Amino acid sequence: MTASQSDLILRQARASLEHQRAGGRRRSIGVRSAEIKRRHVAKKAARMAMAVGVVLAAALTVGLVINGIGLLGLLLTIVAVIGALAFFATYPRLKVPDLASINRGDVRTMVGRTQLWLEAQAPALPAPAVRLVDQIGTQLDSLGLQLEGMDQSEPAVGQVRSLVGEHLPGMVETWRRIPAHLRKEERGGRNADQQLADGLAKISGEIDEITRQLAAGDIDALAVRGRYLDYAYGNALESAPELAPPVETK
Repeated sequence: MTASQSDLILRQARASLEHQRAGGRRRSIGVRSAEIKRRHVAKKAARMAMAVGVVLAAALTVGLVINGIGLLGLLLTIVAVIGALAFFATYPRLKVPDLASINRGDVRTMVGRTQLWLEAQAPALPAPAVRLVDQIGTQLDSLGLQLEGMDQSEPAVGQVRSLVGEHLPGMVETWRRIPAHLRKEERGGRNADQQLADGLAKISGEIDEITRQLAAGDIDALAVRGRYLDYAYGNALESAPELAPPVETK
């Protein structure tokens, strides 16, 4: 292996690590998801350091046993170090949460998982929906901070978790289940892309209103609003016909 090849592999490993540190394919839409990614990168860095330590320790041990590893042993050690860096800079990849796991755990975890899931869906979404996803990601950070200071047994908190951890991703997932060639077909004057954007805009507005009510300490008003949200979005996971005509399969 030439020096230029070694330099190339090292640059690729560093680039992969920087890519992961920056949030993978797409920047983070919120503080919580960025926090999850930072922890993931920190674990990768620890694995990389451990792997390099193991390789160097092995080389040192062999050298002591056979009284030196020679030039060939040195080259093999360098190759092993570069290979370990490249592998652990790439794997394991950050796992995107599935719909079933988004709403598990505490509020901080729920917000972070929702943001991660939305980031993963963003590349396939229409441009207006992507802008709204970015906006919602920022809103979720503020809402998550407020919910952390509340009794998690409050019914209002459960309603918010339902909106953010179930109905929001459920709306996006419903849109994803519609075949691409049907998303532009209009129904009631709007197509699926427009309805998705409208739905996300409404959820963004609801999150903003909830945040304001929490800031004002109006828990009773929030509980009443929660019942409205449950009525408005409670069937999000089964609302595919609202976004586009049902598709018959043969």
